[in-house]
Amino acid sequence: MTNLTQSSSVYASDHSAAVLSTHNWRTAQNSLPHLLTYLSSLPKSPKVLDIGCGPGSITISLAKLLPKAHITGVEYTSAPLVAARTLASSESISNVTFQEGDIHALNFQDESFDVVNAHQVLQHIRDPIQGLKEMRRVCKKGGLIAVRESSQMSWYPLSPLFSRWHDLYLSVAKINGGDPDPGGKLHVWAKEAGFKDKEMECSTGSWCFHTKEERVYWGGAFAERVLPGTQWGGIAVENGLATKEELDEISRAWKGWVKDEDGWFGVLHGQVICRKG
Repeated sequence: MTNLTQSSSVYASDHSAAVLSTHNWRTAQNSLPHLLTYLSSLPKSPKVLDIGCGPGSITISLAKLLPKAHITGVEYTSAPLVAARTLASSESISNVTFQEGDIHALNFQDESFDVVNAHQVLQHIRDPIQGLKEMRRVCKKGGLIAVRESSQMSWYPLSPLFSRWHDLYLSVAKINGGDPDPGGKLHVWAKEAGFKDKEMECSTGSWCFHTKEERVYWGGAFAERVLPGTQWGGIAVENGLATKEELDEISRAWKGWVKDEDGWFGVLHGQVICRKG
């Protein structure tokens, strides 16, 4: 198995508890609306590849929706895969496997899968075009490649500290070699990877966080993720983008947002389904 090398990994966050908590919330139902409508048209026992599976919540939810399928989850590091396997075992899900792998050089034969999915992955890799080419290569003819990436974020109440956080979010990703919020150009990347316009269906999706439970989940996680001691915070401080004191202040702003009954946060995503011709 080819692991994601240091030169191709540009993920600015780590796999700490705070990061994994935001990933664990994701399921096929709340994060793959563009793909769900196609599930009924898949072969009887499809093979599905979920790239960037993290702690496995999307992978396992797909396995539940497709009990006769086999789902393979791939992640560039082993760090979250223990949690993924534990989750699958705790829910008695047997039609999934998890392994390390590099989206730039997938260790699978050509035309191995009926569906190849990547959710919030391309913005975190060195070469998204190569990643899409590999997704296309391992997808069977007539199969589906599904991609979703964030595009824009907005929030209420308006806050200078949240605006500062968002500027840092973009800057940290870029200085680390990533391409943050690329959802609006997925179709362009797909064409560069070899897909034709007629093979693509573009759409948008969204997340909304407003209820008390949603604010605790979303804001509580980011209050920890922005701290100086995290990988993300370390990149910001070491590159002179922010001071430790400023990051602490941003963390307190997230905690304040959690307590605000009027707090609201929205994320717009770009989505594309490509059918391999």
